[in-house]
Amino acid sequence: MKRMEFINAFAVALAAAAGCLVIAGCASPQQSSGGWTSLFDGQSLDGWEQHSGKADYRVEDGCIVGKTVANTGNSFLCTKRNFSNFVFEFEFKVATNMNSGVQFRSEWFDEEKTLTIDGKPKKIPADRVHGYQYEIDPSARAFTGGVYDEARRGWLADLKENEAARKAFKQGEWNQGRIECRGDSIKTWINGVPAADFKDSMTLCGVFGLQVHGIGKKGIPGSEIRWRNIRIKKLK
Repeated sequence: MKRMEFINAFAVALAAAAGCLVIAGCASPQQSSGGWTSLFDGQSLDGWEQHSGKADYRVEDGCIVGKTVANTGNSFLCTKRNFSNFVFEFEFKVATNMNSGVQFRSEWFDEEKTLTIDGKPKKIPADRVHGYQYEIDPSARAFTGGVYDEARRGWLADLKENEAARKAFKQGEWNQGRIECRGDSIKTWINGVPAADFKDSMTLCGVFGLQVHGIGKKGIPGSEIRWRNIRIKKLK
């Protein structure tokens, strides 16, 4: 192989291997102490892009704000890069009458694709975000911190048997979520209280996504959720 051909081939292989980074930030990641990297600069949505639905996202007072709108499905503001093994932390304040969540190790496709899940075909529409979701649930059910498999298998770890986690959510206040993924191990916390802890390997790499749940035609638009202090630390 000629020298130039070798260099080109190496560059292509390197780019392919980098498709799913152990850690990646937004376009201008903000480094902080202790190995943490901020994924939100507090001023813009640089490094993020919207998929699936048409909910309203904006930056206000150092927060990402998601607002419900009528006649659209679930919406997701996603990172432009993929992530694999990490500790991911964020703070959120959610309206009492809405449902939300944070996607992790999630995907979306440019075209409709059929996946085989548990031995059965599952159609995923183009641009439909799917994958693991850290549930944000201010309802009386109180499953915040549980893990739902968005647009794939449904609940993987609800909080029916975890009363401590169900009581940890603070209605109408700022809450802290934490997600830890290492290989097939998935763990979550809500305000420092352990929530989900299980193993699953369907997707080991993917994007983060801030969800605004669809409200259909009868829901009342204008409910909001705020996120801030969104940061990640790589794990080996």
